[in-house]
Amino acid sequence: MKPPIAKRIPHPHELHGDVREDDYYWLNEKENPEVIQYLEEENKYFEEIMLPLEDETNRIYQSMIDRVPDSEVNVPVQHGQFFYYSRLDKSKQYPIYARKQAASRDLLENVQEEIVLDLNELAVEDGYLSVTAQRMSTDHNLLAYLENRDGTDRCTIHIKNMKTGELLPDRIPNVYLFGSMEWSRSGEYIFYTTVDEHQRPYRLWRHRLGTEVDQDELVYEEVDTTFTLFISKSQSQKFIFVHSHSKTSNETRMIDMDSPLSPLQLFDARRPGILYDVEHWGNELLVLTNENALNFKLLRCPLDDCGSRTTVVEHSEARYLQAMYPFNNSLLIAGRENGLTQIWNLQDGKLDQIDWDEPLYTVAVLSNQSYEADEVLIQYESLLTPKTTYGLNLKTGERKCLQVAPVSGHYDRSRFRQEQLWATAEDGVKVPLTAVYLEGALDNGPAPLILYGYGSYGSNSDPRFDPYRLPILEKGVVFITAQVRGGSEMGRGWYEDGKMQKKRNTFTDFIAAAKHLIDKNYTTSEKMAARGGSAGGLLVGAVANMAGDLFKVIIPAVPFVDVVTTMLDTTIPLTTLEWDEWGDPRKPEDYFYMKSYSPYDNVEAKDYPHLYITTGINDPRVGYFEPAKWVARLRLLKTDDNVIVMKTNMGAGHFGKSGRFNHLKEAAECYAFVLDRLGVQAEEGVSNPR
Repeated sequence: MKPPIAKRIPHPHELHGDVREDDYYWLNEKENPEVIQYLEEENKYFEEIMLPLEDETNRIYQSMIDRVPDSEVNVPVQHGQFFYYSRLDKSKQYPIYARKQAASRDLLENVQEEIVLDLNELAVEDGYLSVTAQRMSTDHNLLAYLENRDGTDRCTIHIKNMKTGELLPDRIPNVYLFGSMEWSRSGEYIFYTTVDEHQRPYRLWRHRLGTEVDQDELVYEEVDTTFTLFISKSQSQKFIFVHSHSKTSNETRMIDMDSPLSPLQLFDARRPGILYDVEHWGNELLVLTNENALNFKLLRCPLDDCGSRTTVVEHSEARYLQAMYPFNNSLLIAGRENGLTQIWNLQDGKLDQIDWDEPLYTVAVLSNQSYEADEVLIQYESLLTPKTTYGLNLKTGERKCLQVAPVSGHYDRSRFRQEQLWATAEDGVKVPLTAVYLEGALDNGPAPLILYGYGSYGSNSDPRFDPYRLPILEKGVVFITAQVRGGSEMGRGWYEDGKMQKKRNTFTDFIAAAKHLIDKNYTTSEKMAARGGSAGGLLVGAVANMAGDLFKVIIPAVPFVDVVTTMLDTTIPLTTLEWDEWGDPRKPEDYFYMKSYSPYDNVEAKDYPHLYITTGINDPRVGYFEPAKWVARLRLLKTDDNVIVMKTNMGAGHFGKSGRFNHLKEAAECYAFVLDRLGVQAEEGVSNPR
């Protein structure tokens, strides 16, 4: 079967005296039967290419299934008289959420479990299901949860009576998928945010239980289309915070949990370039702000005088403060230092860092813990250490290991190595890389290697343990993550140096990482694959144009590859929200800069690596038409015989199919393709480049 060839319909875009030809623009017509036919033809071609790899796909998939524990149970988190947790049974696609009623953790073993929500009972075979958030009422009698069945960002609130197990008639549609619902203290009211026609969360509503949704009261509307609206509860459960956010500024309003009908109280009006976060602690409010503090500083003010602020923790160029976790008698701060996540305990006005034994790790305070807790749960992991939950005694500082996540099958961590590497970017900046591989994988020279990157929105690519990566590591494949600029791994400045007019640093950092790995004999261009998803798909898509010869295979997942067209189309979800990340192409300087790296606009008549591309028909973040257009243009212009496949999930969105076994099957397909192209033989796990 020959690859599908999309028809060309001239559609020039003219702006700033420049013309961009877009012969595949018609592919954005989702309701056009010809578009669906083309996507289905691409899926058939994908299946044809993958057919010879079916046995290897199944072997990889089975090796992943073998790593699924018989049961996975999270450490229960205490809230009042209940301990809440989730568990996964090996035979189930989805988690089961449960609770036990006990006075202390020591008594849980002998207490009967109560099911809060079993997602497997909600699921329909082969259908999409996502439950993105759950909120329990203060009296623990009502559960509100967000349900989505098409992969978009539009969810429906359902409310379950925990005593009877029945769903209440209150059913609230069009709610954003996270940060979008909270109960009042009494449980009489629930606050929620709805999305506009572009799936931007922008309206806050108050719903009184037992009334019709069309009677709900609009509490606040965010009219600036570059801002989004989210809500959260303070750790103390005293306030609901209403957050209006853009990429560069924000403002927060407060609702007293005990006075749900009272008007919103504005903490601090939005100002250009100023970001802040608010928490409640005792008789004070805490404020993390970047005002005259790139890496943020911590302030405090009395509840009754928000304008009277004093400094608690000064700004530091070496330390990036990111989150606050106030408890009754203690305050934990989360952030970054030395390129790693860190947790500090505020002691006598100073930050006391919690130390760990490994040189590479990721550590976090579990969210939604009780304000009255004396023991705080902390999760720790590394590339070699499975997710480990510690209980930190806030009074004594003692740290106790409560659980190490089980790894099914034999796992001997001494057989593997993790390390940090540093590549030198073209402007001299040192770029950190994290590596994990089987001991001896590099003993016989360059190894097959997968280089991953993201580098956008300040999001971090931290070292994490993945049991389903073990079968691929055991084949001698090296996994490297390039912590390129655009993330925040090295502080807020690392993010600022990888966005807007500095976005190309993200791509050149990744290229420098690839060259470094070749120079240091970790791999060769014939043995290396590049991988990235969403904005990371933009990264590897841009690299395919700029330095595709460094890679044998590139794997862009749901890739953002038609940057200029998307950023000019305000009817597309997220467009107006992204102008502070990528730029506004209505401005000439932003237009031409974005065009200079946009993967779709820079496809050339030259050789490209093998490409394995995925997308989702209902994706509200990156429209399916972006990779579809890109693939069509690549097929038209490229001069090599390398394979391009594009798999479109026809009933899902940005995150692919739902259900963990479906995710593993898709991962196995991808690995089978990549390993075949890198020449990693199925059984021996050795490399023989094609």
